[in-house]
Amino acid sequence: MTLYRLHHSTTYDYAEPVVIGTHFMHLLPRERPGQIVREAQLNISPAPDSRRDEVDHFGNATTTVSLTGAHKQFSVDLSATIEICLPPPPPAQETPRWEAIAAWGQQELEVAEFCLPSKLAMPAGEIADYAAVSFLPGRKILEALLELNQRIFTEMNYRPGVTNNFTPALQILYTRTGVCQDYAHFMLACLRALGLPGRYVSGYLRTSPPPGQEKRRGADQSHAWISAWLGPEIGWVDFDPTNNLLVSDEHVTLAWGRDFSDVSPLRGIILGGGRHSLHVGVDLEPVLT
Repeated sequence: MTLYRLHHSTTYDYAEPVVIGTHFMHLLPRERPGQIVREAQLNISPAPDSRRDEVDHFGNATTTVSLTGAHKQFSVDLSATIEICLPPPPPAQETPRWEAIAAWGQQELEVAEFCLPSKLAMPAGEIADYAAVSFLPGRKILEALLELNQRIFTEMNYRPGVTNNFTPALQILYTRTGVCQDYAHFMLACLRALGLPGRYVSGYLRTSPPPGQEKRRGADQSHAWISAWLGPEIGWVDFDPTNNLLVSDEHVTLAWGRDFSDVSPLRGIILGGGRHSLHVGVDLEPVLT
């Protein structure tokens, strides 16, 4: 078990006053098997005129706020304490064949929607060909997933600034360049091209690596990875293709959906503001006990 203290700050500075603003957020970490949220709070400035906390279709915590007073800065700070203890999956050779997972996934109501295409993780023939190299007929699902995870890590170039929030998976196949969000969308498209359930996971990666290890790609900022369904007995298992990791105790889950568009940390509509600058800071550090 690892206990983490999480701080995520988001600040917008506007050139002109914003007269009215409405913002929709996925910023409160969710409960999940192996993750317990001991406490979490959002500090919002200016103080909103209204706030509504709800749960979306996927079970993620959402917060909607409205501001009607003129302001030139908008900031949201998340502070949370989270306990992580994810159980490891069984040995790869003891997992089902991937074809069996594809067949089960179409019949299980809770996972079937994660087999379907989404705008940013759309399967295509070329993506199916890429995935098929790892998913040979009769191969065990976890063996194939671990190999695909490693191939994406090895064959892609991690380079910030060349993609955006709307870059589709097929473009990533052509350029082999992007950031954690792109790695996740591409791996999801590979799974969906084979009829396998996969969901996009947003969250955070431990800021400082364990002793003796290099710093992970995507630390110090919001991170993204994928979760694959390995059947009714095993359930969901998470993979981080950006770092070639089978997710265990270095990640904190914020939300999940079909792709990034379902779990954008913060989006909204404002009246006024003109040009703006954005600053985001993330710290996820273990608590010494």
